[in-house]
Amino acid sequence: MKIKLVLFAIAAMFSLAVTAFAQSYAITNAEIVTVSGPTIHKGSIVIRNGLIESVGVNVKVPADAKVFDGTGLTVYPGFIDSMTSLGLPAPKPRSNEQTANDSNSTYPEGFRPELTAVSELKPGDEQFEKIRNYGFTSALTTGRVGIFTGQSAFIDLSGDTVSAMIIRSPVAQHFSFTTTGTGEYPASLLGTFSAFRQMILDADRQMMLEKNYASKPLGTRRPEYNASLTALYPLIKGELPIVFNVNRDVEIRRAIKLAKEFKLKAMIAGGQEAWKVADELKAANIPVLLSLNFPKRTTSASPEADPESMEMLRFRAETPKGPAILAKTGVKFAFQSGGAGNLTDFFINSGKSIQAGLSKADAVKAITLGAAEILGVSDRLGSLEAGKIANVTVIRGDNFSKDRVVKYVFVDGKLFEPKEIPAKPVKGGTPGGGAVASVGGNYSIVVQVPGQSMAGTIVLVQQGASITGTLQTEFGTVPIQDGKVTAEGFTFGAIVNVGVTSMDIIVSGTVTGNDISGMIDSPQGAIPFSGTRNP
Repeated sequence: MKIKLVLFAIAAMFSLAVTAFAQSYAITNAEIVTVSGPTIHKGSIVIRNGLIESVGVNVKVPADAKVFDGTGLTVYPGFIDSMTSLGLPAPKPRSNEQTANDSNSTYPEGFRPELTAVSELKPGDEQFEKIRNYGFTSALTTGRVGIFTGQSAFIDLSGDTVSAMIIRSPVAQHFSFTTTGTGEYPASLLGTFSAFRQMILDADRQMMLEKNYASKPLGTRRPEYNASLTALYPLIKGELPIVFNVNRDVEIRRAIKLAKEFKLKAMIAGGQEAWKVADELKAANIPVLLSLNFPKRTTSASPEADPESMEMLRFRAETPKGPAILAKTGVKFAFQSGGAGNLTDFFINSGKSIQAGLSKADAVKAITLGAAEILGVSDRLGSLEAGKIANVTVIRGDNFSKDRVVKYVFVDGKLFEPKEIPAKPVKGGTPGGGAVASVGGNYSIVVQVPGQSMAGTIVLVQQGASITGTLQTEFGTVPIQDGKVTAEGFTFGAIVNVGVTSMDIIVSGTVTGNDISGMIDSPQGAIPFSGTRNP
C-alpha cells in the first residue's frame, strides 16, 4: 500500500512538472515597456503558470522555459479594449411578452439594468482569434441593445469555460442616450431622461422600504421584489459606476448633470467630443472610455455625392486632437474600438492622435494600465510586473502604424502565435494582380440599431475586386453602390430611405467561413452588424 502511495505521489509530481514546463516561457533581449515603470532595454520576462514570474535585465531564465529571442521586438502588457460586446451572441428580436416572462420586473424591454454580460457569455478561444491577432488580451464586454444595456464584465480573451474568462464582474452599469425604437414610451430623449430619473427615485424608495421591513418585519407589509430596481441599488450606494454611452458635448454635459443630480459614480463611453468639456469632466472626476472609431466620410465616394457640411468636416478634423486635450487637462481615459469593423484603424487612429499632440507613452497607457485602472483591475494586469496575470503582447515595428506585426500574444500565460493568412486569389483581382477575399453570397444579418435589433439580408455578387448586389432591411431593398473587395474584406455604399429622408451609408465588413460581420457608418454614427451565409 505504501509503495502504491509513493508511486502515486511521484506520478503526481511528474504530472505537475510537465504542466509547469508547458506553461513556462521566457522572452530575452527585448525592449520591455513595463508602463508602470521605466522601459527596460535588452531585458527579459519570464512567464510561468499563468503569471509573470520576473521582469528585468539580469533575469535568470529557468531551464524548463521555452525561450524566444526578443531582438528587435517590443514587449507590452496585453492590450485592453475598454468597450466591446466580445463573447456575447448577437441578440435576436424578441416580443415584449417574451421579455416580460424573463424577469421579475415591471419595466419594459430596454429598461432592464438587471441583465448581465456574464449570464450571456460563451466560452472558447476561437471567437477571439481575430482581435487577439491585433494584440488584445482582455476587454470590457456589455450588451448592445437597450437603454440600460446591462452590467458589464471584464474578461480575458481566452478560456474553455466562462469562469476561466472572467476577471471581474460586474464592472459597471451601462446606459445609452437613445429611445426604445418601438414608438412606445419613451419615444424621445426627454422621455428617456425622465424614465431614468423615475427609475433611480423608485429604486431609492424601494431600498428604503426593504431596509425598514428588514428592521421591523412584524406588522409590516412585505415590499414586492423588483429585479430592475434591485439592480440599481449599487449605483445609488456608490458601489458600482454607471457608464453613459454618449459622444457629443451636449450629451456629455447632460450625463454629467445626471451623475451630479443623483450622486452617481460615472464614466463616459464614446466621448468623441469629450475634449470640449474636458474641464467639467476633470472637475467631476469622470473618466472617458474614448472611442477610436473616428468619424469617416459617410456619403458614397462619387462625383454626384453631396459635399459634406462644414460641421462634419470640422468634426472629422478635430476628433484626433481630443486625446491630447484630455491628457493635458488631466482627465483619465482609456481607448476603445467603438465597434470598428477594421481593428487596424484602432492603431492607425491612435497614431493620428499622437501626431495631433498625444504622447506615445499616454497612448500606450490608454490601452494598458490606464484602462486597467479605470476598470478596477490594475491590481491584476495592465503593466509588466512580477505576480500579475501573464497577459503579454509582443510586437515588431511601431505599434501605432499599419506596418506593425504582432509576433506573440499570451493570455493567462497561454501562448498564441498570430499567423498571417494570405487571401485566396480570386480571378480578376486587383489591377495590380493582388489577391482579394472571397465574399460573394446571400447573407442573413442582424443590425444592432440602438435600442433594438433589426433583421436584414445582404446579397453580394462578386466579380474579381468588385461587388454588386442589394441590402435589404425594414426600410426596403436598395442596390449596392461602388462595391469593392480587398484582401481584408469589402466595402460598399448605399442610399437608404428613412421615412421622407434619404441617408447615405457606407458598409464595411469581413467574411470568415460562413460568418459575416462589420459596421454601417451613417450620419447618426457607426452601427455593427453580423450574420451568416445562407445555403
